Amino acid sequence: MSRQEQDALSRTALGVFRLNGQFLAVSEKLAEPAGLTAAWWQVLGAVLPEPLPVAGIARVMGITRQSVQRIADLLVREGLAAYEPNPAHRRAKLLAPTEAGHAAIDRIGPGHAELAALLARELGGQEAFDETVRVLERLSGALEAVSARYADPEPS
Repeated sequence: MSRQEQDALSRTALGVFRLNGQFLAVSEKLAEPAGLTAAWWQVLGAVLPEPLPVAGIARVMGITRQSVQRIADLLVREGLAAYEPNPAHRRAKLLAPTEAGHAAIDRIGPGHAELAALLARELGGQEAFDETVRVLERLSGALEAVSARYADPEPS
């Protein structure tokens, strides 16, 4: 690895860490009027398209199953989500948003739309915003492709 590659990796990591903090701060503000936290919104958002088991949510979000389990249990206790039977796995129930969960997400919509418009304008338009998304998705895919090497130690 060249020094230039190492510097690029360090700058990328620091940028992504900062971006994560910025997204979390903005997400907390957006979620607050709906009575949600950013983490609750994140988990509910993962199951809006279709119910998923906790492990599936964790994979989609890139966080631990235990973190998702704790939030899922809170969402269920608050009536924002419910566990449903999973035809593919008897013990791994599916998490699905309730009507109250959908209503909470809907309350985030106006602030979310405003932020999206502001970001698109700041980035130079929708085309530039779309390119930003493509670059981030490409980076995530590349990191996923190479990270297996670092996840499991090689046999000695």
